[in-house]
Amino acid sequence: MATIGLDQLYYATITEATTESTGVHIGDESYGTPVKLAKAISADLSVELAEATLYADDGVAEIVKEFKSGTLSLGIDDIGATAASVLTGASIDDNGVVISASEDGGKPVAIGFRAKMANGRYRYFWLYRVKFGIPETNLATKGDSITFSTPTIEGTVRRRNKLDENSRHPWKAEVTDDGTSSMASVISGWYTSVYEPDFTIPSGN
Repeated sequence: MATIGLDQLYYATITEATTESTGVHIGDESYGTPVKLAKAISADLSVELAEATLYADDGVAEIVKEFKSGTLSLGIDDIGATAASVLTGASIDDNGVVISASEDGGKPVAIGFRAKMANGRYRYFWLYRVKFGIPETNLATKGDSITFSTPTIEGTVRRRNKLDENSRHPWKAEVTDDGTSSMASVISGWYTSVYEPDFTIPSGN
């Protein structure tokens, strides 16, 4: 179904494990509490696939397509000093001024948002690992008409290191609110924490 809106843009910091002594593999992600990023204007996600074709007996025997990476382009109203520091690696000096340096490099974060559909329901998303570059800034002098200039920030989407319960590396979680009671708890907690895949089959099923 077509979407007609976009809002509730959040990010969550990522902490990566550094030891296997607790059974957690080095590089496994844990997520901080989601924080509101900005008012969303647009979100464009493109995906690149790794593809391989096996030929046998003069024909195609098998085709494999796997997620390789993605590009997320976010149009927002204002990134803000704190988010700029987290997402791009910029520093905030003692006077609260954001200082961008050539050595800056932001750490990966998880990104969550929702899109409104034509039927009034919402489709919810979490991208598990996104690393952003420096935001684009577009400025224009005031003319006869009003033109809004807003920043755009682009990030590379990768799969996460942490395995889910099916021993796979997820890169995106997506769900549509269908109004059922079984979905209510998932939706109500969507921005409380980064959604963790759950493949547990309830007892008795």
